[in-house]
Amino acid sequence: MKERTTELVKGLRHSVPYINAHQGKTFVILLTGATLNSHNYANIINDLGLLHSLGIKLVIINGARNQIDDELQALQITPNYYKSTRITDSKTLDVVKKVTGLLQLNITASLSMSLNNTPLQGSHINVVSGNFVIAQPLGIDDGIDYCHTGKIRRINYEAINAQLNLGSIVLLGPVGVSVTGESFNLSSEDVAAEVAIKVKADKLISFCAEQGVLNSEGDVITDLFPVDADKYIKEKEQQGQHLSSDVRFLRAAYRASRNGVRRSHLVSYLIDGAILQEIFSRDGIGTQVAMEHSEQIRKATIDDIGGILELIRPLEEQGVLVRRSREQLEIEIDKFTIIERDNITIGCAALYPYMDEGMAEMACVAIHPDYRNSARGDFLLDKLIEQSKKMRLDKLFVLTTRSIHWFREKGFIPAEVDSLPVKKKQLYNFQRNSKILILDIAQ
Repeated sequence: MKERTTELVKGLRHSVPYINAHQGKTFVILLTGATLNSHNYANIINDLGLLHSLGIKLVIINGARNQIDDELQALQITPNYYKSTRITDSKTLDVVKKVTGLLQLNITASLSMSLNNTPLQGSHINVVSGNFVIAQPLGIDDGIDYCHTGKIRRINYEAINAQLNLGSIVLLGPVGVSVTGESFNLSSEDVAAEVAIKVKADKLISFCAEQGVLNSEGDVITDLFPVDADKYIKEKEQQGQHLSSDVRFLRAAYRASRNGVRRSHLVSYLIDGAILQEIFSRDGIGTQVAMEHSEQIRKATIDDIGGILELIRPLEEQGVLVRRSREQLEIEIDKFTIIERDNITIGCAALYPYMDEGMAEMACVAIHPDYRNSARGDFLLDKLIEQSKKMRLDKLFVLTTRSIHWFREKGFIPAEVDSLPVKKKQLYNFQRNSKILILDIAQ
């Protein structure tokens, strides 16, 4: 008999909340020159087609740095840079226009066939390009004329949004036109960041050879605040890595995050499906630069009841937690603190104060199975201790049947039933025989 697995079912269940959350949102995608040269490029294009089919509005910006350098080398034209910025003279501009024009045609052709050999085969993707980016010359710096290297003057975001609302994918390149009819070579990262800001994009996404931004040990940094990204940029620039893909992206992500783009993502163009895994899974696969951390600990509201129930039901069925009805949760929701990650509740705990005895109970502690080998239980404990101290309580107690050692490690001391507050003592279930542990938080 053929063995059947439930991996597809699990994957679909985990991704559906993200599909619903992203539908109708706007993503700005930067396809760097290296990404376009990648052997995985066809898969990336297919994934972009899939995102479009799921109702996500896409603005794609293509880079061309690698292709421009290759063409200049073939023509024996030496690239000139000043302060890590390309000087675009007339010959170089001709190359830039030729290369970027050809790339845009090829990308449009690829997107037109991206849904072939999928269940969506036959669906038509409308790709629109145009003069959405208005440029102006970068000018002269220290006596050095940047010639046809430009900077962004404005983005015609109303026209971009109009095309997105019509169901089109907007494709932009690193060449902008000026009000005088001239063409200017732009940084594709600058175009991506500015477009993301102006169209109020929900995400800015780009690709690199690595799995994301790496720390000094070579491990992926999964989350960065803008201030951390700025620090990383400065460290890399001191090492002379002004033009590395991660630094260029982080500059764009830093600017975008400081101007309202909540999340930017950097994933590998070498890993098949990386963009899908980053967007449609809890932990992702690359680096995220967020205006706020992807996780937050906060007081629960009535809207969190469904998430709490989904989290605690398996533990109630195993007898680890005492069963709570939805009605009880609605009444006691103000007692709960949750850990939320990407709008999903992955941890919770409740605090029940007994003011007369100067004590509080920490109850209904639950962490999602995927996150139990972490410090999230510690975070909840710290938060509830903080809340207890604000109420001028001296002791925190728990009743548990399974997590005795964990609480002992956190400083809880075994106690007897008589140590409980009077009202709690009256409700103690001797048949359940929960262990009682108390933590002194007065010091």
